[in-house]
Amino acid sequence: MERPELIESVCKYEWEMFSAVNNNGGKASCQNDEAFFKKMRVCQFAGWSDDMLASYLVDLVEASAAERNLPMEKYAWMMESTHPAEFEQIRPSLPDLSGEQLQLISQLVQVQVAMEEEVDKAYPYMRANGRPLRKEHDTPYVTSFETYLEGELKTYSLDTLHAYAHHVAELYEQGGNLALMVAEATAKAYGFDSLDAFEEFAKRKAGA
Repeated sequence: MERPELIESVCKYEWEMFSAVNNNGGKASCQNDEAFFKKMRVCQFAGWSDDMLASYLVDLVEASAAERNLPMEKYAWMMESTHPAEFEQIRPSLPDLSGEQLQLISQLVQVQVAMEEEVDKAYPYMRANGRPLRKEHDTPYVTSFETYLEGELKTYSLDTLHAYAHHVAELYEQGGNLALMVAEATAKAYGFDSLDAFEEFAKRKAGA
């Protein structure tokens, strides 16, 4: 399967699951905007390798067959930090994770938070309205990048986590930054020629 088809298939499964997530108080507005959801996910996958995409597609297909909703599980895992009392009630419904999975997740979170921090420092105006970086800033109303990432990684299979770790290691050796790749794709998705142009726009908008 070619890369565009891989991404399209992944987004299709993700949207079907995401749009079916039940929230307290009903559906969120973003659950009715398929085009925006897919645009943002395509930006996210801009930094992924083909091996990661192929492995994650298998995860989604198998989860769908087992009637699991991976986005719903992701939000549930995030509640461990943002709503700990409620999380204890739903924890038995979530899959158990192996020690190897947890170790890989911890390593990936540490590396990616550092990558995000580099982008935050380089493009402060563009990133000013984003999530706080670290989970120490989590509240019942605000979820950090660290907590969000950790929640998502906990829905990946061991094979996908290995593909992820291998890709990040290769990027590191080449001086690449996964967060920067995603930010560049996001800038282009919003119609900017470059990340620098997006930053300049955000700076002017902030009145700086």
